[in-house]
Amino acid sequence: MSTTITVTGMTCEHCEGRVEEALAGVAGVTDATADREADSATIEGEADIDTLVAAVEEAGYDASA
Repeated sequence: MSTTITVTGMTCEHCEGRVEEALAGVAGVTDATADREADSATIEGEADIDTLVAAVEEAGYDASA
């Protein structure tokens, strides 16, 4: 299953990496790709949307479903 969330505040590749790392740490996520130009992250796997948003926010970025 593929899920896309809105992520704002990413300004560089390092930011994308931090978001991807945060999402990869969520149980059920098999892959995560952040795109700062699109202000989004695409997640593969089975994970609760609220948990994904919380993981990104804990990493220091704004996120919404």
